[in-house]
Amino acid sequence: MAEVTITAGDGGTFSAYLASPATGSGPGIVVIQEIFGINKVMRDIADGWAALGYMAICPDLFWRQEPGIQLTDQSQAEWDRAFELYQGFDEAKGAEDLGATLAHLRGLGECTGKIGSVGFCLGGKLAYLMATRTDTDCNVGYYGVGIENALDEAANIKAPLLLHIAEKDQFCPPEAQAKVHGALDAYGQVTIHDYTGVDHAFARTGGEHYDKTAADLANQRTADFFDDNLKS
Repeated sequence: MAEVTITAGDGGTFSAYLASPATGSGPGIVVIQEIFGINKVMRDIADGWAALGYMAICPDLFWRQEPGIQLTDQSQAEWDRAFELYQGFDEAKGAEDLGATLAHLRGLGECTGKIGSVGFCLGGKLAYLMATRTDTDCNVGYYGVGIENALDEAANIKAPLLLHIAEKDQFCPPEAQAKVHGALDAYGQVTIHDYTGVDHAFARTGGEHYDKTAADLANQRTADFFDDNLKS
């Protein structure tokens, strides 16, 4: 596992956590952060994908505000700082940085070709934007926040997209969920799974709303989705 440096489209540089499989090579996955930065949760997720044979890279998307931020969900002060960073986040620039990350991963000799993305919370929305703005081979969003505000981009989806929606998501209320379903259910490339009775971040291990049953189901669906679209 290593930290690598990526050059942004506007000339700056930012870091990313790169996890490699034991074989040394494999298809790629861009892991997209929550609002807490590249913390242990994100690194563990990248390591998990590496253990399954993928080159997994997790870029620091808050670098324009504070490089190297690592927060947890265990204190109010950290939550407050996380929301400050979220409010100050330039989504368009973040999407461009993900495009630069995708290009970096493609340029590594250890990456065998196909690349997908998986994002959580803020990253769930950005995974949707990866589907509409890049040529990734597939994308997965967990409880994305704000997808309903970018549904005008849905026609750009050309590769498989998998979305996990928490029924009781406090940051994606029923009306927002209805808009997402209403706009995307008709797209053959999009699969949406709803998880009854669970709240936002149900798959964040150790988090307040962690639900093992729902998390295990979502994670297995994601693993199967990546196997089908990146390894075949």
